[in-house]
Amino acid sequence: DPDRVVHDLSVGERQRIEIVRCLLQSPKLLIMDEPTSVLTPQEVELLFVTLRRLASEGCSILYISHKLEEVRALCSAATVMRLGRNVASVNPADCTVKELAETMIGAELRTPAARPASASPAPAQLVLDRLNIRSSNPFGTDLKDISLSLAAGEILGLAGIAGNGQAELMDALSGEVLAGCPETVVIGGVPAGHMGPADRRRLRGCFVPEERNGHGAVTTMSLSDNAFLSAYGQAALLRFGLIDRTRTDAFARRIIDRFDVRTTGPAAKARSLSGGNLQKFLVGREVMQDPAVLVISQPTWGVDAGASLAIHEAILALAQAGAAVVIISQDLDEIFVLADRIAVLAGGRMSEPVPARSA
Repeated sequence: DPDRVVHDLSVGERQRIEIVRCLLQSPKLLIMDEPTSVLTPQEVELLFVTLRRLASEGCSILYISHKLEEVRALCSAATVMRLGRNVASVNPADCTVKELAETMIGAELRTPAARPASASPAPAQLVLDRLNIRSSNPFGTDLKDISLSLAAGEILGLAGIAGNGQAELMDALSGEVLAGCPETVVIGGVPAGHMGPADRRRLRGCFVPEERNGHGAVTTMSLSDNAFLSAYGQAALLRFGLIDRTRTDAFARRIIDRFDVRTTGPAAKARSLSGGNLQKFLVGREVMQDPAVLVISQPTWGVDAGASLAIHEAILALAQAGAAVVIISQDLDEIFVLADRIAVLAGGRMSEPVPARSA
């Protein structure tokens, strides 16, 4: 709808608008930075058809991406950068994805270890019972009869094209939008549909939203203050009702060290970080609170292969320790790597989850 305002759009929808706006101008030079980070495979293929046509008509395209299969499929030449320096110039068709990734990170690329199968059924940590949410956005998607039961130690992958209820489901799970009945959302056996975000965090629920800037983080605040915002309770960062600055700075420092966040330190403003480094920090902030339930939207949006591996390993380790994890992602490869069961959101309805190995 041309009358929609951009701030009402999901990140994926905004990305499509940005791309279309550029393509409609018949460019001679097109510079694209992570253009497919939250697009579906079908949307990526349509974009590539257009880019190949533009290139055949004489347009020069600079394509900046962490998605190495796309670089191999689309690009005739590639420059690899690491820590602000050019470290290699290659024909991507002559390299494997693993070789490109290892050149990017300057180390051998590991693959996440497979999790052993659970020996016995675990208790449900997250239950949704006929969740119906009317979108506050007039152009949004209403959620209709969403039901699921997620056990401790289980990872559920939710796939779908942007704008099909992902944002509304995230808001309903985090408590930013309340359900009509407490029993509609149950966290750790406690009815929580009527609870806001702070109360759900006291039940050991943690949440990483799709939008980093302004939702996941306050960009004008320091990393230390951003760590405090969601972790003050679980990480015990308060002392007599005041911010315990020493503990808060130490907590932010542990996130930075564990997730290899490239920054000057806890005092750095969130806006000074690259998108990928800020994503690592926000995922680390939630993971290091030892949640019983973690809901994470687009976990590796715009991060490199090494950072993606670190985030995946943290999610798998959290599930192995007994957390129930919901991953909302448009990256089907990511869902198949991580999820035990997979469901699809379409038009505000959720399909019956199926085992990932049989999907």
